[in-house]
Amino acid sequence: MRQPHHPEPDPVGPNQESVWDYPRPAIAESTARRIAITHRGVTLADTTAAYRTLETSHPPTYYIPQSDIAMEHLKGNPRRSLCEWKGQAHYWDVVIGDERLEAVAWHYPSPTPAFAAIAGHIAFYPSPFDQCLVDGEQITPQPGDFYGGWISQYEAGPFKGVPGSRFW
Repeated sequence: MRQPHHPEPDPVGPNQESVWDYPRPAIAESTARRIAITHRGVTLADTTAAYRTLETSHPPTYYIPQSDIAMEHLKGNPRRSLCEWKGQAHYWDVVIGDERLEAVAWHYPSPTPAFAAIAGHIAFYPSPFDQCLVDGEQITPQPGDFYGGWISQYEAGPFKGVPGSRFW
């Protein structure tokens, strides 16, 4: 069987970490970085108590405690998916005024034991929102429409999600 091609990691700059040094299987760790999401002038989330999940070749995904989310703008969505590391995800729509963004956030109501810390936390795909910030910096969404990673000045790639990266 042919081994998948892995790209050469980008050089790591000051205050950066390479996503190629992230573990597999994935892990969750707390972070004190300020994570904020704003859309149509509404602050959806603002926290310094998030968890980030880290997996080889992926930028971090941030899980925000529900206490730091404007939950009145989240409505349950019937979509479900399965993560081999975290378990079954349940999705949320975000509703602001007459705009409904479908299945743009997710959580694990009963995560696997290794991810118990993210129970009660919600992650958001960054691409649909006007502003997603890490320590005040507007992030770049992870490429591809499947992944929910947030690319900031703190990560060096290349990042899974670009064409040809399926088997990285």
